Amino acid sequence: MITQLQKHMVQYAPALLRIPARLTPFAVQKKVMLDGLAMVFREALEDGDFAFLEGRWLKVAVRDLGLCWYISYQDERLVMAESIAEEDVSFSGDCNDLVLIAARKEDPDTLFFQRRLRIEGDTELGLEVKNLMDSIDLASLPAPIQFLLQQSATFIQQGMQAPAAAKEVMNAH
Repeated sequence: MITQLQKHMVQYAPALLRIPARLTPFAVQKKVMLDGLAMVFREALEDGDFAFLEGRWLKVAVRDLGLCWYISYQDERLVMAESIAEEDVSFSGDCNDLVLIAARKEDPDTLFFQRRLRIEGDTELGLEVKNLMDSIDLASLPAPIQFLLQQSATFIQQGMQAPAAAKEVMNAH
């Protein structure tokens, strides 16, 4: 029963979050995203590791939430736009999968080959972005954020595995 509830919560939470997420003004989304990215990538930004993105645009889309952001690097800082003429590379995935990637519970390459993570456009630029994401030291994040990320990812992972676990239990009887 609890496993089924968890499965349903994981399955339907993005649909419930879609409306409030899309109604959130872009200025608020931008502030939260840029502050979060600055915190996560503090060291990389200090070292100038985002220079490869100078004058180029990365599109990040959360498909099931209907959210999309365009990120670039200008004047030694990350910038974000609501829309642009054309991005250089695009990363898109569903909310649950992106949380699993962020928490390192799923490998981006595996999700890419399962067609759950899409990377389109300049493949060399996409690889540089992916490598920079892989270099994040999760231990450098504030403890409450680490905890929230890991707990959310574990909950999602268990909820996504619930059907297989339920079948195994039923087949055992």
